[in-house]
Amino acid sequence: MLEGHEPCSRPMSRPQTFLSFDFGTRRVGVAQGGSLLRRAQPLKTVAAEGDARFAAIAQLIEEWQPDALVVGVPFHPDGAEHENTQRARRFARQLHGRYRLPVHEVDERYTTTEALAQAANAASGRRGAADADAAAAAIILEQYLRNLPEDSDEPAA
Repeated sequence: MLEGHEPCSRPMSRPQTFLSFDFGTRRVGVAQGGSLLRRAQPLKTVAAEGDARFAAIAQLIEEWQPDALVVGVPFHPDGAEHENTQRARRFARQLHGRYRLPVHEVDERYTTTEALAQAANAASGRRGAADADAAAAAIILEQYLRNLPEDSDEPAA
């Protein structure tokens, strides 16, 4: 033991990995990130519906082996729910039912707008609207990761 240092009385938390989703009826943006660095990276946009959508998501879950999933849930600017709020929540329930992983919901107001602005300002010019869904999923996940308690396995509120 180092002089002047007491042993840690609590076990270190294991870093967690997450996949996040920006749900849309035609496309779903997907991002990956973790609790260690609290950063997210856009992965891809799944442009499929029904079983094909869930097959593509299953491949991503197999590849990334996340500890939990995060779904952006849209609201009106005043916080009121709308039709897409219920659709996103249904999608979150379907993810939990199919993959038996914890699913956390995040208020996603303005994330697509922010992602489009980031894409428009990208110096490379390679990013466009096709990447906006995945970029929005990364913004959703970073928002979730910012709210995780420090040194804790507890999910964000």
